[in-house]
Amino acid sequence: MAVSNTFQNILQYESTIWSTADLLRGCGIKESEWPSYMMPFFALVMIESRLLRMFDELKAELGEGTLDEIEPDDLIELIQDKGQGYNAYIFEKHQTLKDICQNDKSFDVDFDAYLKGYDGETKDLLGVDAFEGEKFLDIKGVIAKLRAKRVLFSYVKAWSGIDLKPFNNSDITTLEEHIKRRWADISADTAGEQYTPDDVIALIAEIIASKIEDSDRLLKIYDCTCGGGNLLFGVEDRIKAKGQKYTQTFGQDINDPLFALAKIESRFRVDSKIEHGNTLTDDKFFADEFDVVVANPPYGVDWKGFQKDIRNDKTQRFHHLPSVGDGQLLFMQHLISKMNATGMGVVVHNGSTLFSGDAGSGESNIRKWMLDNDLVEAVIQLPTDEFFNTNIYTYLRVLNQQKPDERKDRVMLINASEKFKPLKKNKGSKRKEVDEANRLEVVATLAQWADNDYARVFDKEFFYFNKQAIMLTNVDEQGRTFESRLKEGKKSLKLKPVKLDNGERTLTEFEITIPPAPLIKGGGDSRGDLSDYFANDIKPFVSSLDYKEQPLVVTTEKAQYSFDADQETLIKEVLGKREALGCGKIVVKSPLKKKTKTKPESIAITVELTPDYQKDYEIIPYHRDPDDNQAAIEAFMAKYITKPFEYLENVVGVEINFSKVFYQPEQLRSVEEILGDIKALDKALQELQEGLTL
Repeated sequence: MAVSNTFQNILQYESTIWSTADLLRGCGIKESEWPSYMMPFFALVMIESRLLRMFDELKAELGEGTLDEIEPDDLIELIQDKGQGYNAYIFEKHQTLKDICQNDKSFDVDFDAYLKGYDGETKDLLGVDAFEGEKFLDIKGVIAKLRAKRVLFSYVKAWSGIDLKPFNNSDITTLEEHIKRRWADISADTAGEQYTPDDVIALIAEIIASKIEDSDRLLKIYDCTCGGGNLLFGVEDRIKAKGQKYTQTFGQDINDPLFALAKIESRFRVDSKIEHGNTLTDDKFFADEFDVVVANPPYGVDWKGFQKDIRNDKTQRFHHLPSVGDGQLLFMQHLISKMNATGMGVVVHNGSTLFSGDAGSGESNIRKWMLDNDLVEAVIQLPTDEFFNTNIYTYLRVLNQQKPDERKDRVMLINASEKFKPLKKNKGSKRKEVDEANRLEVVATLAQWADNDYARVFDKEFFYFNKQAIMLTNVDEQGRTFESRLKEGKKSLKLKPVKLDNGERTLTEFEITIPPAPLIKGGGDSRGDLSDYFANDIKPFVSSLDYKEQPLVVTTEKAQYSFDADQETLIKEVLGKREALGCGKIVVKSPLKKKTKTKPESIAITVELTPDYQKDYEIIPYHRDPDDNQAAIEAFMAKYITKPFEYLENVVGVEINFSKVFYQPEQLRSVEEILGDIKALDKALQELQEGLTL
């Protein structure tokens, strides 16, 4: 696609805007803090340029002569009716930021009047009168810092020379994307926290545009973590450029300065609404549904601070809760709840949302819920080094409420990790981009819905698995278990020992009475010290006997019992005759008995023989039909499990593993080739040795 002259012209301002940071560097402001100084002034020149452009359009609409005849109050009302803001200094005194900077003597007074001349909402967003609480762009605080460093006038004058009036909304959005990208390079705590590269935005827009058949219908687009609006507005602009006539945009974000930038942007767009607040706990669009949802939620950000609100949420958005350490799948569920009956969406996320969490975990249950309800059409793996502050793999999850019949209950995986063009110059961690040719190829692959060398279509059950719990009964070398020795209904054989011996100590008392605690002068009771002494004296011995591998001999009046680790069996010995009882455990317990009216506090030691049970889990492929699924589980057990067992609970999990699906085994070299290399190396070494001896 050819780059337009307008696009090239607007991007010329990128270096001009960035040059304002030279003053910040010169007065010792750290590079990581530059975005907080640049954001409010970028917003300021953006607002002024659009107000002036709007005023020119109003004059053209009314005619120059008609405008002169309008009363000042009526003119003010006309401008305010546009809903794009107002500035008394500009429209009544006819002076701009550039005019103010012509006179350094009156600058402080004029600049203060200029800022206070804005309408209330604009002043709130800029933070003109901010004290405590929400400061949004906090221009007041920035001004105070610049004034203290004696560079305020120079800094404002540098910004006043940037004239964006010739450019339309889409042009300025493009410039804003590039500026935010550079902010992302230097500060992950500000704009970069939620910045999406324009090539990824373009790919998302291409995917959405490929599914829009009726370009005359209104398209409502929503981003629940809109940040500064680059993804939301970027998608809108690209969709409109492809012929979509009517769009509305809706967004929400919790970050103060990013929300302010998006809100300012929205005022110069037709039908755009941006709200401030935590989407997960305070949905500002709770009654709305949308045709398209897009988002790039923050990765790995915990929701610990508001988990009570999430757990008590009454909106029924959250069908399952992920671990408190990562809220990405909360945003995913929220977005799905906002799609209308024919809605679709594209969400950016990292790999953890595809495979983190075991079967039965919140993450797995969310994935299962999404596939059970046939909401996922495709998952696209993007290249590494695509984003500005991370080099990990990222993914696009394509959501669709109304999949075509041939796509129902099926999911396409597209491995686009090699579909990129290297950047000539790195941009932070970003070293690659999905260029236009690769974007169109990926979109075409999704449209064709057929397997190729980097894409595959699966029945959704391919991603399900059984996590079957079983209770194994361990056996000895002869295949015997102590369980067969027990009477029906019995779980153990209780012994009445007269002696326990582990080779280090011998125990002959099986109820140890703890003597009463002595009174301490001045009151008080040292009972805890004495009971702790007796308990701690016996615990090391008893706890060391809870395992079948310990060399323990239990002597009763009639026999001796031990465990033969070599044969993995319990042994009963009577008058020198040994009998193998099967695999089992000798369990010794030492519970503390509380004092009663007739008996003092004591420690009672008990011994019993039990079968050796072991809980285990088997991961088994899943089948949609319950009978087929159970048959597959039983066939797996018959093939791989040789010990006696009982079925316990079965939990169905879901994970999407690109590495498993697209794994390419390394091509091994032939033995002949390797031997040839060794022979060549031997010859080279021999020649070297001969050279050394000459």
